[in-house]
Amino acid sequence: MSRTLIPPHGGTLIECRLTGHERQAALEAAAQAPSVTLSERSLHDLECIGTGVYSPHGGFVTEEAYHTIVHDLRLPSGLAWSIPITLQLSEKEAAGLAPNTEVALKHPAGTVLAIMTVTDLYRPDQTVEAAKVYGTTDDTHPGVAAVKLAGPVYLGGPVQLLNDLPRGPFVEHNFTPHQTRAEFTKRGWDTVVAFQTRNPIHRAHEYLTKVALEQVDGLFINPLVGSTKSDDIPADVRMRCYHVLLEGYYPQDRVFLGTYPAAMRYAGPREAILHAISRQNYGCTHFIVGRDHAGLADYYGAYDAQRIFEQFGRDELVIQPLKFEHAFYCRTCGQMASGKSCPHGSEDHIFLSGTGVRALLAAGERPPAEFSRPEVVDILIEAYQVA
Repeated sequence: MSRTLIPPHGGTLIECRLTGHERQAALEAAAQAPSVTLSERSLHDLECIGTGVYSPHGGFVTEEAYHTIVHDLRLPSGLAWSIPITLQLSEKEAAGLAPNTEVALKHPAGTVLAIMTVTDLYRPDQTVEAAKVYGTTDDTHPGVAAVKLAGPVYLGGPVQLLNDLPRGPFVEHNFTPHQTRAEFTKRGWDTVVAFQTRNPIHRAHEYLTKVALEQVDGLFINPLVGSTKSDDIPADVRMRCYHVLLEGYYPQDRVFLGTYPAAMRYAGPREAILHAISRQNYGCTHFIVGRDHAGLADYYGAYDAQRIFEQFGRDELVIQPLKFEHAFYCRTCGQMASGKSCPHGSEDHIFLSGTGVRALLAAGERPPAEFSRPEVVDILIEAYQVA
């Protein structure tokens, strides 16, 4: 049995959910309160807040927390936090709202999901936010575009879930941090390495996850299934790929597959920190950070997402990054390797990014076996033919 799991970020796993008489009273209050219909990204954020993935947050960030996160990468307490989890509205949506009031948070279908106590209503400089968080003010960056599209008015304050959020298509792999911690304890895992992915796992990913697995008790494959760019491979296709890969190429008793409900922000280094914190809350002690984690085009340096961890001490961020160089298949070695282990020149190396494999699939070409397992390629080809 597991002896000691890593503590949640900040020491306490925060779940924001009312039950019983408290829930009924809050539902009655929500029926009389003004309401806000959540965007897709805010729905993902609400789930992460409500289930403890974003502990120690118990709501959307206040104005004070917003500024310390944006400028200092820390909460007002000094604890590491890299991206402000905001609830944004248009001026029209915010009309009539004020601090010290309650607001019902609704699903687009009309169901009341939560009640929020608004403590802060503020209008920060989004250009500064974009430059600090995303490293660019370019409106073509999807993270910057999402911030500006969501509206200029920010609401901060605690939330309480009143009804279950939609479970989505991956119910059997949808686990809260309390549930993953219970599973790791059941399996006797003290040390767990998490792998974040928004793409099917190719041979380079397989290599680094297995190198990591040599060092710990268990591997938590934790694919992001929240909203992503339109040209990313859909979550249902990716989940099929994970299943065939894990069944055929990983030890079943040392790997656990669970979904990560967050939206993708493509914030590079800052998002690497957010991803690591989330996995600490799930119970992971280590987090794989490869080349260009959560990156996009040429907005970030190849290893900026690794270097950012150097800004935090163990009192600020307990989970430890496992840093990997860009892996490749070496024809001469006849196996996966990196620049740290392979002596051969680039002419012997096969590199292919997720972007590159999507381009091959779109062109009707089969990615080479050195890049991806044939079972995974078959699923991807089938998906692109249907599309």
